[in-house]
Amino acid sequence: MGRGLRVCCLLLGTTLLACTSPAGREFSDRAPPAIDPAAVPDATPTPDPITPAGNTSPYTVNGKTYRVMTSAQGYRERGIASWYGLKFHDRPTANGERFSVYGPTAAHRSLPIPSYVRVTNEENGASMVVRVNDRGPFHSERLIDLSYGAALRLGFADRGTATVLLEVIDVPGVQDMRAVSYRHLQLGAFSTRAAADALAQRAGAVLSISTTVEAAVELQPPLFRVRAGPFPDSAAVNAAQWDLKAVGLPEGQPVP
Repeated sequence: MGRGLRVCCLLLGTTLLACTSPAGREFSDRAPPAIDPAAVPDATPTPDPITPAGNTSPYTVNGKTYRVMTSAQGYRERGIASWYGLKFHDRPTANGERFSVYGPTAAHRSLPIPSYVRVTNEENGASMVVRVNDRGPFHSERLIDLSYGAALRLGFADRGTATVLLEVIDVPGVQDMRAVSYRHLQLGAFSTRAAADALAQRAGAVLSISTTVEAAVELQPPLFRVRAGPFPDSAAVNAAQWDLKAVGLPEGQPVP
């Protein structure tokens, strides 16, 4: 079973909350039931904006300070990959998304979140694309933490670690929005107040946060906009989107 000193980080504003073991103490992770490696997909590179969620820089873990790269363009590095599994399944990642033990995702100490990386196992030639959405591994000898599913696909889940080559995939059209703080979600706009109120009620039950309807009276006929917030920071906004999506509601658009 793979083990590693791995930190599940949720960045709240400029504060880093790390769920980790005390310095110097190892803890055991657990592998989920094995699946067909072919069932683990590649991440699909998309021009996701780089927001403040998960990108606080500098940040400190276990007394060591790390900085997030200004740009990932051209990044290429060799190092040791490890994996993390059931101990962190469904917990928030650094940008508020939920970790899936079988998903094509990864944790990296300094790449902007999100980044898309081709990971090649140099010991067997297996390769796949993952999406970096978390921080770690905070172990000096390791370069990247992959989901258990990604490690399974790359052929080292049973060993725990492997030597890999990381190559960032440059995605055109990515906007760097790290200077903007998003604290609200606009969930929709409706021509009738009744439709807006219905969505506000359903979303409010999921989010347990203020969900309001605002009439855009400057438009004729007026539109009724459904907004949730304010959230404490962009990471909380991102987490709320995943909660809404999980129950089949519109995930909304982050707005200041």
